[in-house]
Amino acid sequence: MSVQQAKIDYITKVAADLFLRDGIAAVTIKDVSMAAGVGEATLFRYFSTKQNLAMRAAGLMADEIHATYFDLSRADTGLGKLEAFYGNFLRIYLERPAYYRFIFEFDATQEVKGETKEYEDTLLPYMQDYLDAYRLGRFDGTVAEIADVSLFYLTTTHALMGLCKKLTMDQFVLSQDKDGRREVETLIDLIIFRLKNLCV
Repeated sequence: MSVQQAKIDYITKVAADLFLRDGIAAVTIKDVSMAAGVGEATLFRYFSTKQNLAMRAAGLMADEIHATYFDLSRADTGLGKLEAFYGNFLRIYLERPAYYRFIFEFDATQEVKGETKEYEDTLLPYMQDYLDAYRLGRFDGTVAEIADVSLFYLTTTHALMGLCKKLTMDQFVLSQDKDGRREVETLIDLIIFRLKNLCV
């Protein structure tokens, strides 16, 4: 790794920590440059805009979340791996709510200007893990056939992400949402019920 790449990675990590703590809107380029110990001109040279920096930070976080939570190897069956996959959304909700708050703000404020490929590439391992678990589940008979498994993956993960993001945003949580854990568990149960091969 070059010195320049190491510096970019370090600045991205510093920015990610600030975004998680304070929110994207509240963090300025000056805040990041001071926390990272580099000049503002250096930040603009490496990232061009704060939005580009937020996109890089989101990619870094997605990689870290995948490495920390999405090891499905402990489950033996395809269904077991899919249960673990969806269960991780609950674990992250309970252990890392700031991540969902960051993603909520990131999704709401990011101006996409054709610079999303690198970020989208960080999401591919999640889908690959999912598709591998689904194929295993079809092979071992634990998972029902889904007509369009990619669409099912996108729909269910977006639904879970949306619920978790909403429940971590204090200003959007209603009194009826006082038991967010059970809401997330219920949605996961519904998804798993659809996936489970009931003929075995």
